[in-house]
Amino acid sequence: MLHLSRKLELCRHVNPSLLVPSFQFSFSIITNKRAAEQSCLSLLQDCNSTSKISQIHNRILKLGLHNNVLVLTKFTSTCSDLNAVDYATSFLFPPNADSSTYDAFLFNTIIRAYSQTGDSKTRSVYYFKLMLDCGILPNKFTFPFVLKACAGIGFMNLGLQVHGLVLKLGFDHDLHVGNTLIHMYCCVRDVEYACKVFDEMPKSDSVTWTAMISGYTRLGMSSDAVELFRKMQIFKIRPDEITMISVLSACTDLGALELGKWVESYIEKENIPRTVELCNASIDMFSKTGDINRAMKLFRGMSKRTIVSWTSMISGLANNGQGSEAISMFEEMKEAGIAPDDVAFIGILTACSHSGLVEEGRKWFDSIRNEYSFEPKIEHYGCMVDLFCRAGLIEEAEQFVKKMPFKPNSIILRTLITGCRVHGKFRLGESITKELIRIEPMQESNYVLLSSIYAKTMSWENKTLIREAMDKKGIRKVPGSTMIEIDNRIYEFVSGDKSHYESDEIYKMLDEMGREMKRAGYVSITSEVLLDIDDEDKEDALNRHGEKLAIAFALLKTPYGTPIRVVKNLRVCFDCHSAIKFISKVYNRQITMRDRNRFHHFTNGICSCKDFW
Repeated sequence: MLHLSRKLELCRHVNPSLLVPSFQFSFSIITNKRAAEQSCLSLLQDCNSTSKISQIHNRILKLGLHNNVLVLTKFTSTCSDLNAVDYATSFLFPPNADSSTYDAFLFNTIIRAYSQTGDSKTRSVYYFKLMLDCGILPNKFTFPFVLKACAGIGFMNLGLQVHGLVLKLGFDHDLHVGNTLIHMYCCVRDVEYACKVFDEMPKSDSVTWTAMISGYTRLGMSSDAVELFRKMQIFKIRPDEITMISVLSACTDLGALELGKWVESYIEKENIPRTVELCNASIDMFSKTGDINRAMKLFRGMSKRTIVSWTSMISGLANNGQGSEAISMFEEMKEAGIAPDDVAFIGILTACSHSGLVEEGRKWFDSIRNEYSFEPKIEHYGCMVDLFCRAGLIEEAEQFVKKMPFKPNSIILRTLITGCRVHGKFRLGESITKELIRIEPMQESNYVLLSSIYAKTMSWENKTLIREAMDKKGIRKVPGSTMIEIDNRIYEFVSGDKSHYESDEIYKMLDEMGREMKRAGYVSITSEVLLDIDDEDKEDALNRHGEKLAIAFALLKTPYGTPIRVVKNLRVCFDCHSAIKFISKVYNRQITMRDRNRFHHFTNGICSCKDFW
């Protein structure tokens, strides 16, 4: 007896009128089924609205195609394109559904749809499990979707289980599965597993290397990201614009302007497409490494800009001490027909805060609700607290926090505490810090703030108790460190650092700097040393801060007049800020420092922050 598919093949060459009645009737049913199938597929192909989905759904049921896998898969795909995948699954999986009508391709369509939806990644994993429960084996197309969902959920154990199944079914050598495994492990912050998968892949492509570089950058391992990019060039694997965005982000994190410039020239040389996203990454890099003029030049040269382009420039100008220019850019954005979003308002309020523009800050904050009709977020309130604290308006900042429509977060409270410490409101600062420690008992910065308040008021006994409490809980203070880039290499210094191979020469230079600065009128601000020691020892401790060591090294290693750029992981102290002003004047150097809060551009004894940070 001929197989049905063979019969159909023969029928294509036979005149239906010559067939015996029974076979002719069978042929008619088959051709009608095919016509119905093609009709539904055509309707689904042209479907462009959710209102049509239910109509097509009814037609599928009327034509008896509810078990047709091809139609069901196309139906699911169309629903996914229209963000109506829930409708599709409610139709596909009714109670007591017959799983024999499902196949891997249908499940892949559902899993992929949910993996690409922000809040529904757990449903992607649910249907993967259902797929296994139905006895349908996943294929090499299934795993990238499931792993992407695991990455979005951020659940390590789930990712490990899926990886185990990948190994069991022999898909560990598949390029796309391997790439997604690297991405997943980086997203769940397990760089060791990501590196293991990367190293053991039998073959790799640009996506593989980009996944690993992006993972390093996301995890704050920017030096490793840059080093891997260099290896990528050795292996002659051509990067794409996604790779370059990650490399630029690494340069941004490191504060490596010269390296960033080299990356820019590499993009030009290799003719890597300058997408809007890549241009935005370049603007962000130049803004955050202190070359705001180059960032502006790139911005002006863009043929197309997004809201990210504008907000990157506004924030860049704000953090580089150009508050008035940031406000002008904000106004220009509005004139260009770009409605400001919440990020743009954070930028403009930061500009006002860093430039001491209190009244302008009040005006812009009020305009969020009055002119643009959306409620300020907690980040906007935080900017206003920062604005008041920097301006010394501590009581106003305190009242502002009390009147907020929601409970202040730890960032706002720490901003208020720092303001109290800087402006001598120690009792209020102590009270708020104790409350913050109660809320966040394992956050080291809270203890450091309270300790510094006690040191400022010379309450050494209380300061000792705080340190003992930290030791008892196993809490360690994050050490201050300063990075500097010289000849495309990154050097890091911590306070009192003698690990550098040229340590003796650096300390000799440090002593020379001290003598020259004192001749110019510099006096150490010993109150910045939070230790119960005499003034001479305090002065000695201040002279060995990481930023001063980094600048001494730069003075030794760079030609006269060369700009110096340093990056500090914490807020620069008052003494170092004062000292760097004198260094810029005595040695005729432009010095740019990026600390945790903003940029400081020192020229001829003056800082761009106008001593307001």
